[in-house]
Amino acid sequence: MDLNASPLPEDDEQSYEEYVDDAQPSESVQTMLREREERRRRLKRENRDEGPKQFSEPSRNDYMHQNRTSRGYGRVRQLPQGWLDCPSHGQPIGYMIPSKVPLDESYNDLVAPGKRYSSKQVINSLRRNQRELGLVIDLTNTTRYYSPSEWTKLGIKHIKIRCKGRDAVPDNESVNSFVYEVMQFLSRHKHSKKYILVHCTHGHNRTGFMIINFLMRSQPMHVAEAVNVFAQKRPPGIYKQDYIEALYTFYHESPENLICPPTPEWKRPSDLDLNGEAMPDEDDDGNTDAHAPLHEHVENTLITNDDVLGDPIPYDQQDAMRHICYQLFDLTPSGRGNAQFPGSHPVSLNRENLQLLRQRYYYATWKADGTRYMMLITTHGCYLIDRNFTFRRIQMRFPMKNINEGFHNLTLLDGEMVIDKIPSGLKRRYLIYDLVALSSRSVVKLPFSERWKLLEEEVIRPRNHERKQFESEGKCNPIYRYDMEPFAVRQKGFWLLSTVNKLLKDFIPNLCHEADGLIFQGWDDPYVPRTHEGLLKWKYPQMNSVDFLFEVGSENRQLLFLYERGKKKLMDGAQIVFRGDEDISSLSGKIVECCWDADADSWVCMRVRVDKSTPNDINTYRKVMRSIKDNITEEVLLSEIAETVRLPMYADRIAVAEAQRLHQHRRR
Repeated sequence: MDLNASPLPEDDEQSYEEYVDDAQPSESVQTMLREREERRRRLKRENRDEGPKQFSEPSRNDYMHQNRTSRGYGRVRQLPQGWLDCPSHGQPIGYMIPSKVPLDESYNDLVAPGKRYSSKQVINSLRRNQRELGLVIDLTNTTRYYSPSEWTKLGIKHIKIRCKGRDAVPDNESVNSFVYEVMQFLSRHKHSKKYILVHCTHGHNRTGFMIINFLMRSQPMHVAEAVNVFAQKRPPGIYKQDYIEALYTFYHESPENLICPPTPEWKRPSDLDLNGEAMPDEDDDGNTDAHAPLHEHVENTLITNDDVLGDPIPYDQQDAMRHICYQLFDLTPSGRGNAQFPGSHPVSLNRENLQLLRQRYYYATWKADGTRYMMLITTHGCYLIDRNFTFRRIQMRFPMKNINEGFHNLTLLDGEMVIDKIPSGLKRRYLIYDLVALSSRSVVKLPFSERWKLLEEEVIRPRNHERKQFESEGKCNPIYRYDMEPFAVRQKGFWLLSTVNKLLKDFIPNLCHEADGLIFQGWDDPYVPRTHEGLLKWKYPQMNSVDFLFEVGSENRQLLFLYERGKKKLMDGAQIVFRGDEDISSLSGKIVECCWDADADSWVCMRVRVDKSTPNDINTYRKVMRSIKDNITEEVLLSEIAETVRLPMYADRIAVAEAQRLHQHRRR
């Protein structure tokens, strides 16, 4: 490596209080609802006196047929705009059938017999085509159209993923849930070949958006292809341009010619209801403010290490991915299960473990002051894994070395997220410094030198090659744009110990992100999960730190806690000095990173660690304290390394490495 290179409302039968909280009706409606609620409660009391057979209140998930004036708290029952003339369903896309919402029998007085479309019609239609329905995914933002029990009583699973209609594109968390549920269902029923009915109100925009996302994540396909597949199976396809644009943006593609189909005739605003009045739009449930979107993306003008990256995934999926990670680490879940972050952690350098540099062959790199993340790459997406062992999905692209083999699947990386200060502003970059698994094959037992080489050849180089190829083609290849990804990716450099002086004096001062010391990596070491006694970190003395759990006790007394055997341990007498005018009480319950001020005989708060939910272990604390006491300054470190690299073990390897470097330089 060249050091001179640039561093770089839930149900209709809810109570009055629940309805008011959700829908915020007018005062007159509130009065009517109070009277109705009081009448219901009076009937219930009378029923208890007269016996249970005369009156029974439905449970929260039960369904009761009601007439148009009683159901929905006095709201008039209406058909969704355009529903009558909207085609009932499209052709299967794999095992997914796009559909408009089936309406229960309480809507029959509004729909002529030949136009009705209920759960019975859905099931009978599928049976005529020798298809069995196994799952219904409901994307509407209301519960007024039918009861889930219409499906579940027949053994058909029903899943509700609320997606607001109108102009709101489904949020990424809802998409993640949809894709996971479909994948799980197809995996469990791959031999029975059961079908999935996917519906919103009309079965075009939200339904199409979800199905296209599934296609993009389950097979190699571009957005234009997936949009076209859906349009052919459910004409005219997605007819809202912002939905299509959102798909291109999310998958980092640039449309060559974006043509959005016109709004179908059956959905035009000129549609009239039975009384000649314009019908309300999709899924407002009688009130446009009843449900806020699950997630609204807000652009950050200032990016920080505390920002949460990626989108949440379902709990079951996260649990499954934790199991996968443990398998890739060759780990067996402990008594605490598999919820403990398995990544390798370095130990602080002291005068005792400093001698390891003389006993084992080490390389050095800079210690970036960023945020620790592992990354699990799968064919259906990439997942950032933080110190809390929480997974969040991001959209990234990692092609295989042989492009004909597609993309990486179950490749596990280790690294850190930094924020580079560049002339155009701030930019996130993921620095990858280790490889745990490659295409589902664990490599933890390989020496670091081999893992690092595999990382370069199998992950970094293919990605960089494709990126440069796409960029050189420019407008000739508008398919995928790496510059639209959430952050850049780079392999972290490791160098011979003989370069440490240059690393400290020249390289680190010119970095475009913060650094707080050095990491010494054993070149022949396997990957060691959790605490790795042979992986050493040296921090600038003023940056040696401990992460405490800070709490404010009675009489504003400061309480500092560490962990000992998984339990909180109070550090009696320890105090923290806080810089600035921050309200100390607001920090109670948070993890604070502190450095030691020997003159003040106190800890000094450096920052709040929002990326951590637990403090350091007591053993980590003791090692940091020993490092502080030993006070290995930059001068002491450089002096020790100068002697170490003259040892035969290092001299021989340095000569070989230098010869290899010159050979590679000539080949270029």
